[in-house]
Amino acid sequence: MQDENDDITLSDESEEENSGVLIKKLRQRIKELGEKNQEYLTGWQKERADSINLRKRLEEEKKEFAKFAKEDISTELISVLDSFESAFKNKDAWEKVDKNWRQGVEYIHTQFLNVLANHGVLIISPLGEQFDPQRDAAVGTVPVEKPEDNHKILEVVSAGYKLHEKLIRAPKVKVGEYQN
Repeated sequence: MQDENDDITLSDESEEENSGVLIKKLRQRIKELGEKNQEYLTGWQKERADSINLRKRLEEEKKEFAKFAKEDISTELISVLDSFESAFKNKDAWEKVDKNWRQGVEYIHTQFLNVLANHGVLIISPLGEQFDPQRDAAVGTVPVEKPEDNHKILEVVSAGYKLHEKLIRAPKVKVGEYQN
């Protein structure tokens, strides 16, 4: 006897033998279906975990992208900061400007720095620190007499900038060079 939905077939043997064989075949089929069911469940759980991990990874990548999407505009705004710094470095011309006007410009400069800092842009001005070739760009050397000033940054020609932890412009510096 064979059912349309079942792949178990019995021959025309005695009824007692048939029921024993049928039970044995049914148990085997149940075991096979249980294993198949477990295989499907395991596959589904793995796919679900992969889906959750993918979603988390995409969220992290989106956050990282948003964090560094500001890099282009930050780089452009740094040129404005350079203009402020140039104006401040020209002491003679700066001192000739009306005091109230100077204070206003300095206030605007401070506001500008605060806005950039709120968006993750930080100034790197390593004056007095040891030269770090991974971070700093040496544009010159200055002879020094003390050995402890060797490779020390003695002048920051132009500040560097970081966006969060990413260096977007290296500080240009002059480094002490000890000569015997």
